[in-house]
Amino acid sequence: MRLTLTCAVLFAIATLAPSTAAAAAPHVVRPGETLWSIAAANNLTTRTVAAYNGLSEGSQVVLGSTIQIPTTVEGYAALQKAGLVAAAPAQAAAPAAPAAAAPAPQGAYTVRQGDTLSALAAGARVPVSAMAAMNGLNPNGVLLAGTVIKLPAGAPAPARAAQPAPAATVVPQAGPEPTPTRVGAGTIQSAAAANGVPASLAAAIGWQESGFNNAMVSGANARGVMQITPGTWDFVQANLAGGRRLDPSSATDNVSAGVLYLKHLLQQTGGDESTAIACYYQGCGSVQSRGLFDDTKQYVANVQALRARFGG
Repeated sequence: MRLTLTCAVLFAIATLAPSTAAAAAPHVVRPGETLWSIAAANNLTTRTVAAYNGLSEGSQVVLGSTIQIPTTVEGYAALQKAGLVAAAPAQAAAPAAPAAAAPAPQGAYTVRQGDTLSALAAGARVPVSAMAAMNGLNPNGVLLAGTVIKLPAGAPAPARAAQPAPAATVVPQAGPEPTPTRVGAGTIQSAAAANGVPASLAAAIGWQESGFNNAMVSGANARGVMQITPGTWDFVQANLAGGRRLDPSSATDNVSAGVLYLKHLLQQTGGDESTAIACYYQGCGSVQSRGLFDDTKQYVANVQALRARFGG
């Protein structure tokens, strides 16, 4: 359920790697656009675009005027020149320390030969029906070896976990469906703004979870851009979608489900963003009963660090 790039590596890529574009590209301001929306659509921070164009972050763009969209390297150079970031040391391209790595998905398990859903549920101390609903499985069906499933956060390792996992994996046929689609930061930020969720927070979670890749399926059976499990998808559809039928094969609706779920978590936590981030990763029930696990703390720190990339 997690992205494997470290925050430090993301930073090094953003600041030092060659851009795919050779130079800044002109953008003519269209009706309704703002400096923030232009920056978000190009996966840049408002500060970066403002600095490159000699503007303040709060500047109003004029309809029909031209804004230069810098490459990542050009944007970072502009931030350095403006004194908004420190100069990168010569060793900045060195590999990041392993301690900064994104945490692995919690509860990830690949079914081994001999596993049954009832035994896995009993070991996790949850009803079979709950385990099946969480993973989009038939509680009375045959559990195939290689099936990727999510166990409850903090559940003990299954008895066969020490055995080698099957090389071939099976993804249960349930919504949401992974599709070969990528979205931009703007898609997530627009959905967040429409639902009263901090745009940079939603985009940071989306990037941390999948790199905006709707084809990604984690070892914990989470799918798509914001890594939604079948159980969460059904919960959002039944309780948070306001009667709108979400399309399980749509990357945009996957984003909508993730944003609606994040909004729900923010409401549950009284607007405490760090706790809501922890709940997105670990689950609110587990956070409340067990506190934050070490990998949850790392996940929260990663997301908070990524927010600067998306204007937060």
